[in-house]
Amino acid sequence: MFRISRAAAPAFAALVLAAGPAVRNPQAEGLPFKPSPVPGGVAVVVLPGRGAAPKATYRGEPVLVRQGAKGWVAVVGIPLSAKPGRDEVEVEGRPVPFTIKPKRYPEQRIRLKDERQVTPNAEDEARIAREQALMAPAWKAWPEGLVPSLQFQQPTPGGLTSSFGLRRIFNGQPRAPHGGLDIKAPAGQAVRAPAAGVVVLTGDFFFSGNAVFLAHGQGVVSLFAHLSKITVAQGQVVKAGDLVGEVGQTGRATGPHLHWSLSLNNARVDPRLFLRP
Repeated sequence: MFRISRAAAPAFAALVLAAGPAVRNPQAEGLPFKPSPVPGGVAVVVLPGRGAAPKATYRGEPVLVRQGAKGWVAVVGIPLSAKPGRDEVEVEGRPVPFTIKPKRYPEQRIRLKDERQVTPNAEDEARIAREQALMAPAWKAWPEGLVPSLQFQQPTPGGLTSSFGLRRIFNGQPRAPHGGLDIKAPAGQAVRAPAAGVVVLTGDFFFSGNAVFLAHGQGVVSLFAHLSKITVAQGQVVKAGDLVGEVGQTGRATGPHLHWSLSLNNARVDPRLFLRP
């Protein structure tokens, strides 16, 4: 469990109060306008019971639960690796089924000059393993008391150069699908928090370059990658619109841009589902 430092506690308390009560309708402000129960999407699942908020999990991960018009609902991030068909949320030991619909993402071929960014050597592999161990708890961060708004602003201006879910092929070799959005922007352009949150990890990583993990509450986490500069520190509380860094091309990048990933219950989902119109 991520804990807030004493120095950050007053700002964090104000942030929690500003978040307000849970929304009353799964289609109302604060939840995706239209749920998209596909791999890399989000399902809104109505849960049984009308008492206190139930505890729900999906594939072993705790899930965000909100009050909806018909009772409690689970807002479930579906991983890109999920197969279409029947799935279920566990609610205090009871399965609640929902259906994942099929979705096929396009393919993207990328040519990199640095072959190590495609096929890392043994030293690189060791570094990547260490970094993945550092990142794992950041993706699962659940700061106590922080309620995410689930309405986000684009963290930096610019058009999309690579959309979420692309089946990526680097130098002719298939690699993992694209787990975020790439936003084209000039080096040095400001990157701002798309919603309030707490910085849970910063660092310089093999693939992501200079990166910031920002936990928005209840398992909702943003990653900002390939930064030229990081302007926040671990444990820092930020409001929507606060500066977190500057656009760059560090790590595995062919030019200056911002990679923004958004995760729910440790599943990377399409950030566009949560962007304000």
